[in-house]
Amino acid sequence: MPTLHVNGQARSHDAEPDTPLLWVLREQLGLTGTKYGCGIAQCGACTVHIDGVATRSCVRPASSVGPDEKIVTIEGLSAHGGQALQNAWVQLDVPQCGFCQSGMLMAAAALLKAKPKPSETDIREAMTNICRCGTYNRVQAAIQLAAAKA
Repeated sequence: MPTLHVNGQARSHDAEPDTPLLWVLREQLGLTGTKYGCGIAQCGACTVHIDGVATRSCVRPASSVGPDEKIVTIEGLSAHGGQALQNAWVQLDVPQCGFCQSGMLMAAAALLKAKPKPSETDIREAMTNICRCGTYNRVQAAIQLAAAKA
């Protein structure tokens, strides 16, 4: 049985090799915080980290994740340094419907890891996730708040 390293744990699954990582995480491992949005890597609702890189899991076959690669989902973000960002999200009341927010948080966390003090331009360029409710200004403010507290 193939094994994925997710949120600090080795987890086995029995998915077909071409099954997207998103469906293995949700359906086989029970990690439903990662959302299905578009299925073509455009919206970002399915964003997870693979070795610290924001990755759209809806188009990445689970079999392409190497045995030494580490996956972090929204469920594991706090344990991997996401508390300041999550607190800023709550403090600034970022989500409306909330559907895109797990992907937004994962993309923002990867940005802050790569650039701890991002400029407004850095944020706009990195945050390519789509929010149907239009919370982009609050997302940017929350990222700036988290960066200021780090």
